[in-house]
Order: sequence, then structure tokens, then C-alpha cells
Amino acid sequence: MKDKKGKLIIISAPSGCGKSTIIGDIMDRGELDLQFSVSATNRKPRPGEVDGVNYHFLSDQQFNDLIAEGAFVEYEQVYPGRYYGTLKSELQNRVNEGHNVILDIDVKGGINVKKQFGSDAISIFIAPPGIEELRRRLKGRGSDSDEEIEQRVGRAEYELGYQQEYDHVIINDTLQDAIAEIERLMADFIGK
Repeated sequence: MKDKKGKLIIISAPSGCGKSTIIGDIMDRGELDLQFSVSATNRKPRPGEVDGVNYHFLSDQQFNDLIAEGAFVEYEQVYPGRYYGTLKSELQNRVNEGHNVILDIDVKGGINVKKQFGSDAISIFIAPPGIEELRRRLKGRGSDSDEEIEQRVGRAEYELGYQQEYDHVIINDTLQDAIAEIERLMADFIGK
């Protein structure tokens, strides 16, 4: 057991901005003492996703019951009928054990967590170099229909309006540069 509390690193970005790739790269290197906060969602797992590792996959009823119990530090209906949230227990246990925790959450959730944790949290927003480049990246993934891509682009335009409420905004134009800059911000914040 460590004798000091851990810190929170909030990372938000529109879909297709490389957030998962950036977080995964930094986590895989293991140079920083970081643990990943596993969010809860009521969406179905994508191929290769594992319950409790990628997300806590919940039924609509389970998610609603946890909302009613006040079990979330934040939650948001990101798309109609599609919820994501961070369980209080997920954060409290890890931070109290002295671990630094990365939260991969939507913009409103990120803003709410930052307000609750203040100087014990840093918030980083990853932005695309432009909307057309974002659309191209989403199409390149090949996992969404044209309608879903346009829904994600519309959501991204909305989310970009909140970037000024974050401590830092990083434009992911060149992936390796974005990774290096975000890792430096994390290291400075946690005092490595």
C-alpha cells in the first residue's frame, strides 16, 4: 500500500481522434505508474472487447439501477439510448491505493470529474486536425455505416465546443508527436 493518494488523468476526444491508440501506447510502455479506469456502458461489446477490461458491459436495466443508486461519479447518454459512465468504486479504490488512474471519458464527464477532483486531476482533450480529416479517419476504420459516421462527425463538432474547458488541448495531427506530448504532460503532473 502506498502512503499517498493517486491522481486522475482525464482524456477526452471525439471518436476517431486516436484516443484509444494514444492511451494504449503510453500504457504499453509502462514508464509511468498508471492504471486504466474501466468505464461502464450499456452498448454491446465490439469484436475482441472483453467485459471488465475494455468496459463493464451492462444491460439497460443494470445501468439504470446503478444511476438510481448514485453509483457513478459521472455518466452520460452519448448517443440516443447509449450510456457511458465511471463507477465511483472504480476510482476510489485505485486512487486510495496510491495508483494514478487514466479516465477515457466523454467531454461532459471529463469536465464533471475535473470539477469534483480539482487539482488531483488533469484534463487533456485530443482534437483532430480538422473535421474532414476526422471523417476520413472514421471511414478508414471500416467499422461504421455512412449514417453512423455522420452521427459521429456531428457529435465531434459538438464535443469540440468544450475543448476550452480542459487543462490542455492536443491536436493529433501526427500520432507519435501527440503521444509524446501527452506522455510528457502526464509525467509532469504525476511528478515522475
